[in-house]
Parts: sequence; structure tokens; C-alpha cells
Amino acid sequence: MLALDTSTSAVQAALVDLDGPAFEPELFLTSFRREIDGRGHVEKLGPFIEACLAEAGRTVRDVDAVVAGVGPGPFTGLRVGMVTAAAFADGAGIPVYGVCSLDAIGGNTRGRALVATDARRKEVYWAVYEDGVREGEPQVAKPAELPDTRADYAIGEGASKYAAELAVPAEAGAVYPDLVKLVELAAPRLLDGAPSERLTPLYLRRPDAQPAAGVVAPPGK
Repeated sequence: MLALDTSTSAVQAALVDLDGPAFEPELFLTSFRREIDGRGHVEKLGPFIEACLAEAGRTVRDVDAVVAGVGPGPFTGLRVGMVTAAAFADGAGIPVYGVCSLDAIGGNTRGRALVATDARRKEVYWAVYEDGVREGEPQVAKPAELPDTRADYAIGEGASKYAAELAVPAEAGAVYPDLVKLVELAAPRLLDGAPSERLTPLYLRRPDAQPAAGVVAPPGK
């Protein structure tokens, strides 16, 4: 499976081998590329995919499915990953599945954890996890304005960046979505033969670019 995530400043691609039954799949990371560059998603993602295939000695025909992180994340970067995933799957004639990117971080946690990624504008995308299971839907807020989550600790790029403003201690070091966990969360759908999905991004807020006031769209637009 080809796994992609561009929901954070990390541009990520990986090939993950999947085996075993749907209720207990075995996963093996065969190749991986990551670079922290919040403005390099467009330039780096395609070459990363090619490098992963070459390193693993595989071709496009060897890929059975694509898994993409669907955010939440900043509009431009997130869109790059999802469009690339959909185009690759369509061209190869294979299914594509979407997974919440926060789940690819929180799914590896134990206890009660706050996962927060950088949403820019001095805000974070966040969700709370109890032993790796998300509670409620992802949200966006300023770090100091988060409700009482009763979390024991916080992880993620946003938690590291805004550690001083959070009400819970942040674990040291930035954490990005784990692509193996991303595939693990999508594995039951692939192994059960689920059809390809239409990827739906979790933007949580409108993009910065908006029509000017008073501008009327042409007919049929």
C-alpha cells in the first residue's frame, strides 16, 4: 500500500506491505521518505513516491491501494496530498482510502492524550484520545482557548510549538502522522474488499482566499 500524508509541515510518503486477516493485519514498512518543509509539498511529494518505489524494487503495478491522510490540515498542503493520492489511484486502477491524520498520531498513544497539530494563524487542530481511540470530532482553536480536555499529556507539532499555552504538559519533540498507523487504520477496508472512496478533506475552516465583496459569479458557476 502507498501511504501519503501532507496534513502537517512534514511531507511524507511510504510503501507498507500488508498481510494477514482483516481483524489482525501484519504491516511492514518497506520504504519511507519524510522532509519537514511546510511549503514543499508540491515539489517533494511526487519524487518521494518515485523514490519509495525504487528503493523497494516495486512499480506502480505492484501497489494494491493508496491511503491518504485527510487532515485536518492547512488548505494548500493537505490538498496536494489528497489530489496526488486520488490521481495515483485512478491512474493505477486501484482503490484509495482516507484516514483522519490526527488518528495516525493519536492511534499510537496510551492513557488520555491531547493530539495537536499546527493549524497556523496561532491555532491548532486537535482531538483527544483515550488509549488510542479518538473522542468526538477534530476541532480547531487557539491553544489557550481549548476546553478542559482532562488529558494527561499533549503530543504533536502543535503541542510542541505552543507548549507554554496549553493547560497540559507537552511531550518533548514534534510528532507527525505515522504512515504505518495510517495504513493499519485503513487495512480492514482493503482486506474486506471495500470500494474506493471519494476523499473528503477535513479543512475545519474556510481557505484564506475568498471572493471579493460584491463579486457575482458568472451564470452556471
